[in-house]
Amino acid sequence: MIHRLFGAAVLAACALPAAAQDASPLPSTVTQDVLTVEPRVIEWRRDFHRNPELSNREFRTAGIVAEHLRSLGMEVTTGVAHTGVIGILRGGRPGPVIALRADMDALPVAERNDLPFRSIAKGEYRGETVDVMHACGHDTHVAMLMGVAEILAGRKEDLAGTIKFIFQPAEEGAPPGERGGAELMVEEGVLRDPDVEAVFGLHIDAQLEVGRINYRPEGIMASVQDFRILVHGRQAHGSTPWDGIDPIVTAAQIINNLQTVVSRSSRLTRAAAVVTVGKIEGGVRSNIIPEQVEMVGTIRTFDDGMREIVHRRIREIAEHTAASNGARVTVEIPMSASYPVTYNDPALTARMLPSLQRAAGEDNVRLVEAETGAEDFSFFANEVPGLYWFVGGMPRGMRTEDAPSHHTPDFVVDEAGMRTGMQSLLNVALDYLGGARR
Repeated sequence: MIHRLFGAAVLAACALPAAAQDASPLPSTVTQDVLTVEPRVIEWRRDFHRNPELSNREFRTAGIVAEHLRSLGMEVTTGVAHTGVIGILRGGRPGPVIALRADMDALPVAERNDLPFRSIAKGEYRGETVDVMHACGHDTHVAMLMGVAEILAGRKEDLAGTIKFIFQPAEEGAPPGERGGAELMVEEGVLRDPDVEAVFGLHIDAQLEVGRINYRPEGIMASVQDFRILVHGRQAHGSTPWDGIDPIVTAAQIINNLQTVVSRSSRLTRAAAVVTVGKIEGGVRSNIIPEQVEMVGTIRTFDDGMREIVHRRIREIAEHTAASNGARVTVEIPMSASYPVTYNDPALTARMLPSLQRAAGEDNVRLVEAETGAEDFSFFANEVPGLYWFVGGMPRGMRTEDAPSHHTPDFVVDEAGMRTGMQSLLNVALDYLGGARR
């Protein structure tokens, strides 16, 4: 099966000696630093992968991160936005303050592969016991940033400036009834004292070949809001539907009609938009028409005006469709999460593009179209200039269509991609701070 072949490729790539893999264009001493720390980074990543934790519950992960940063002599703050960890590395010379960010949380997904470090962890999500898996690669992000922190701490006296290492919880969204993630970290002052001048982050991409980097100035990822539609009907016996108001039939019609929000109400020549219903729940048995049906879904847009149109049309369609059947609806937008567009500052992107090209080789760095995925890194980049990019995590030679996607049970990344991730973060940090590349 594809996921088993993929897992074997990951292990094989990790087993290759350093000399067998592509040489980095970084200066030789920095390259050697990456190669030296890489085995530990892989070890950390596998430990996090084996022991994933859901949003706002990253207690073990945060403890390991905090201990590591303290061992490097950093000023460490824990418990930020529940479980976040901040490490401050002050260079030996004055200069700007930058931030490097990694997200820590996993997802309620059951892992389905043969990796020896696969997760068998359980957690609680919406009141239910669920399987937990790092199905989006945040384990690699944490491990990479820990490795970068170790390398930069070793060059502390040469740094002209200060680096904040932000290990963020709940990127995937806080549990119902809670707050968290980048938005709460910003509110709690993570970008202040000392004040951050620029913020950088990356994401591993399991469908982008190892050694490659994708970037885009301005909007690189969509804004997102989740929504809930409750369809209120009237319960009846399944044999006499005329005695009730069927919320299941009404919900089916609403879902069909919602397809016109994008196809008929959105100016797709301007920007993309997505409306997806991801869950529908109602009823308890075959011969009872239930009283209520719940639908939840996600909205993705790149334009403020289009977002307003999409929200309005969802409400109108749900309300009018329900009314035509004698039912009524309650519409919540957002239900819980709302992230703005992930925006890369154009001037910062242009300034740091040579750094990314040096990390992966100019031919391996590509300008790409925006993605309809979303990221709460956007809250950091709304406060200060930010740059966010994608790093390849798919084995060389594999076809994109054969690589399992993110947020799925078969998701796997090639750990060789973490080397490019560390190199890109190091290049960006050192170049922004003006060198320290001896």
